[in-house]
Amino acid sequence: MANVTLKDVYKSFGKNEDIHGINCEIKSGEFVAILGPSGCGKSTALRMIAGLEVITKGEISIDGKVVNELEPADRDIAMVFQNYALYPHMTVFKNMAYGLKIRKMSKDEIRKRVHNAAEILELTEFLDRKPRQLSGGQRQRVAMGRCIVREPKVFLFDEPLSNLDAKLRVQMRLELRNLHENLGITSVYVTHDQVEAMTLGDRLLILEDGYVQQIGSPMEVYERPATRFVAGFIGSPAMNFFDAQLSGNGLAVELAGSDALPLANSGLPEFGGQKVILGIRPEHFELTEEGAGTMRIKVDHVETLGADTLVHGHVGENGTFLTIRLSDIHHFKKGTILPLAVPSEKLHLFDKENENRIAD
Repeated sequence: MANVTLKDVYKSFGKNEDIHGINCEIKSGEFVAILGPSGCGKSTALRMIAGLEVITKGEISIDGKVVNELEPADRDIAMVFQNYALYPHMTVFKNMAYGLKIRKMSKDEIRKRVHNAAEILELTEFLDRKPRQLSGGQRQRVAMGRCIVREPKVFLFDEPLSNLDAKLRVQMRLELRNLHENLGITSVYVTHDQVEAMTLGDRLLILEDGYVQQIGSPMEVYERPATRFVAGFIGSPAMNFFDAQLSGNGLAVELAGSDALPLANSGLPEFGGQKVILGIRPEHFELTEEGAGTMRIKVDHVETLGADTLVHGHVGENGTFLTIRLSDIHHFKKGTILPLAVPSEKLHLFDKENENRIAD
């Protein structure tokens, strides 16, 4: 196991700067997920750790040793890619053993390591098969086994589950988490899938356009998103946003189509009267009776999902569109007006100009 440190890491392609200064320390044995939309720079960041991309500026350390000038083979890392990259003419055993053979390891040690990895990944009975005789999930496990046998200091995963179907991805997420808990090897995992990141990562590093938006545990970024981008990217369905304004005394937030919504604790008197962006997650709305501090939405469409019901509508006449998630099954006719309450501690406020979270 080893810690991985990125200090003021930048990456430019020609005149275009794609990574704008990543600072992050990944602790020994930690599982960190790098999360963001397509093109945000997450795979580039991973490839710089691996040594497959040369950094433009900054410093990357693995186990306290600066690796900027080291070749990938000398960094003691192992990488699992989106495609399995297995040799089709080789058996599972030979695929997993190939890297060790190149390193001129003894046959006994190779056999020991491959069988240990196969037992961990439940591949023992498939060691004599060729990749074409395996399912997608089994092939991905072989790709992981090829990394495990090397006994590296760091695992790097580049969207390894992207080619699997939805059911198999759930299964492989559980297997990956169990694998990490059993081996305890420092892991960096790149994905655009927030569910993968939230369920696998001890911490998330969220990127947008090459900028780090927030680093924190899954619940930290869910409960206290640092920016509007993070708030909208984490959570499904996405957070609802409204143009709003704080009351003069900063004790409530006001928006069209709603009563003033009181803020938690002593409010934000220092921001009194300021225009803000109000964020509310769909699952934090509660059906209530008409009264003070309620928001009223006009129902446009209802999606019944079984355990949950999604209600799509808008606030006020031709107002902001929003989605709410209610537990259990509900049936509402189009045009129904629903009075809703939101716990004050579930309101998120963001600066109108820079879209950063306003302290609360």
